[in-house]
Amino acid sequence: MKVIETDLPGCLLLEPRVFGDERGFFYEAFNHDKLAAAGLQPAFVQGNVSRSARGVLRGLHYQWPKPQGKFISVSEGEVWDVAVDIRRGSPTFGRWTAAVLSAENKRQFWIPEGFAHGFVVLSEHATFHYLCTATYDPQADAAIRWDDADLAIDWPVGAPVLSAKDAAAPFLADLPADRLPPYEA
Repeated sequence: MKVIETDLPGCLLLEPRVFGDERGFFYEAFNHDKLAAAGLQPAFVQGNVSRSARGVLRGLHYQWPKPQGKFISVSEGEVWDVAVDIRRGSPTFGRWTAAVLSAENKRQFWIPEGFAHGFVVLSEHATFHYLCTATYDPQADAAIRWDDADLAIDWPVGAPVLSAKDAAAPFLADLPADRLPPYEA
């Protein structure tokens, strides 16, 4: 597995070794020991799958308290995936990083606790998988506007398809400090 650091410390892209022949391909989608060798020790407690059509944008989502780390992959189609550092006091607070994840490139994205997450579907459809380090808690569920000008995320879509929740999400600057995770150096 190849580990690629992003602009945000802690957010990592992972490229598994893919073994292919005329029958198809094989790769390890998860290997605890290899993640540990990369400095990660996540304990996953929930796995989720979503399928969306072209132009659907989901996010920017996070949980606080009870934050979730997410280990993300795509088994069908292609998405543009974004992580935003929302940890109060972090030297990279409000900065984002993004990567294309697809069934073709088989890249995986590790987004640690304390980051907001979102993605937009670039292909006709995409099936998106993610393992979480905390279970979903409706009381901790939170979101930030996908088009927050202060974040200046360069989304590759102009008029995405949004849920009502995502369309009404607040801007980062409008969130009370106690609704954001703290930075722990």
